[in-house]
Amino acid sequence: MLNRTSPFSPEQIGTTAVRFPSGIPIPTATDAAVDPYFKTRIPKEVQVEGTMLWPQEKGTYPGMIVLHERWGLTAQIKSIAMGLACEGYMVLIPNLYGRQGGMVTASAEVADALVARIKEADTLQDINSCCEFLNTRDHIKKNIHGVVGFGMGGSLALRFACQRKRLRAAVAFYAKVTTPPTVLKDLVCPILYHRAGTDPSITDEDMALLQQAAHDSGKVIDIHTYDAAPHAFFDDTRKDSYRSDAAQSAWESTVAFLDTHVHAER
Repeated sequence: MLNRTSPFSPEQIGTTAVRFPSGIPIPTATDAAVDPYFKTRIPKEVQVEGTMLWPQEKGTYPGMIVLHERWGLTAQIKSIAMGLACEGYMVLIPNLYGRQGGMVTASAEVADALVARIKEADTLQDINSCCEFLNTRDHIKKNIHGVVGFGMGGSLALRFACQRKRLRAAVAFYAKVTTPPTVLKDLVCPILYHRAGTDPSITDEDMALLQQAAHDSGKVIDIHTYDAAPHAFFDDTRKDSYRSDAAQSAWESTVAFLDTHVHAER
């Protein structure tokens, strides 16, 4: 991705759709093998649906959760997940709109309506269950997880980084800081924040909240600002906002950041 030489090529990456319960222990392969009704039983719990990608070469890999923008689980988000899998991660992209039917949209009006209907507590529970699901997979380093989010997903990544005690790192692209200061002080892992310099929705007050969180929590928060870049500068499907130089720089620093804080734990 983005002209980078990675340890794996897309041809070496496996991909599959996944579905698992939210908020309860995740069934393992052994559970399924001993339960004759496993495949036909209608689950009572809400199910998280998404896509998983991983290097097929034998080995153990850290886990990475990718959280999509307000448009839904688009092909562009899947391409980012592919890039991270090529860097040596087992990547899971949950559909954050799963409780609303799993929509993908190009309409800003529809996207705003979908965002408005999200319940943060439920969504954070779904994201946490993604980590628990990864822990049941073969070839995964247990509890060696990071999270990368974009826009709405970036805001959720910041919030999740104050909740998941064993999270190793979080990366947020042009995300509104919606997490209250009383929660931010409980930050549990390093943060890399990519700020779009011309995005009016991201304020200096947001950055001050992050800087205060770094002080209060004792965790590293790196803020990278791209002065001439608008919101969604990383999305190459949006020609009006995509900025290739900023995207390249952000990708390189993201890979390096995750390599330091997540891959180094292998």
